[in-house]
Amino acid sequence: MAAVLCAAGMAAAAFGQTGSVAARAVPGSNPIIRDKFTADPAPLVVGDRLYLYVGHDQAQRDEMFNMREWLVYSTTDMRHWQDHGPIMKVADFRWAKADAWAAQTIAKNGKYWFYAAVEHDATHPGKAIAVAVADTPTGPFVDAKGSALVTNQMTPKGTHSWEDIDPTVYTDEAGTTWIAWGNRQAYIAKLKPNMIEIDGPITEITPPHFEEGPWLHKRGALWYLTYASLDRSKHRDERVSYATAASPRGPWTYRGELTGSGKYSFTIHPGIVDYKGQSYLFLHNATLAIGDMSGAIGRRAVTVERLHYNPDGTMRPVAQTDAGVTAP
Repeated sequence: MAAVLCAAGMAAAAFGQTGSVAARAVPGSNPIIRDKFTADPAPLVVGDRLYLYVGHDQAQRDEMFNMREWLVYSTTDMRHWQDHGPIMKVADFRWAKADAWAAQTIAKNGKYWFYAAVEHDATHPGKAIAVAVADTPTGPFVDAKGSALVTNQMTPKGTHSWEDIDPTVYTDEAGTTWIAWGNRQAYIAKLKPNMIEIDGPITEITPPHFEEGPWLHKRGALWYLTYASLDRSKHRDERVSYATAASPRGPWTYRGELTGSGKYSFTIHPGIVDYKGQSYLFLHNATLAIGDMSGAIGRRAVTVERLHYNPDGTMRPVAQTDAGVTAP
């Protein structure tokens, strides 16, 4: 999700996108979902199928964000996407009052665990992280805890009330599940085996230019923290950068930018997955137009590109394209 205080006045112009996007309706080309505005992609592979969890952008006219539910799509060929509909609404967390922001689902112990950023009610003001659970990747998901996993009061050194957003989760070879999150400040912690409680301390791991949208994954012995970055001395819009480490608590080594900003979009949000022998980087931009609604800061569209690693474990820079995975 976007940092709210950076959002004002940065809505993207339409630039006549309606015709150009419609003309590129090749299955699998970008944006991959064309009938709804979607953002904050989080992929999950289950067997032969890749599931993609997204937020649903429903902003009208000059609204910045209007997000009330999360959607899930799936594919077996990276070209054709099946719509499984909404899996949860903010209202399903009775203690939350707004903002179905970025989320991620992982499988563990025969269940599917869904971690999401929401706005807490007045009992714990500020953004918070919720956890839900289901028996299948498409739900139905239900509140697994009845309260927030992380509240703003649990990270008291933060600088603002929306720092506890954009959870990313990863289970290592030892079976330990880690959760990272943040806005301006990046945090990481272990989860207890029950998946609904923090186990031990919360550690700050903020890498250079960290803005939001972290994505945690591991390849071989190397941990990766990929995130939406913003060097305010050089750029107006978020880009994607990453850091690597030998341990999830760091120290993290900054590796630079992975890709530039999303077209017409202030925000960007990475999601990385290996599927059928190929690595993929999911992102979002604001190039899609639906009817008379053009892309904007609150009307984004999910994209995907192939991702490649160098022999030393670093990731090769990714160019964002219209063709996406349909390119040779």
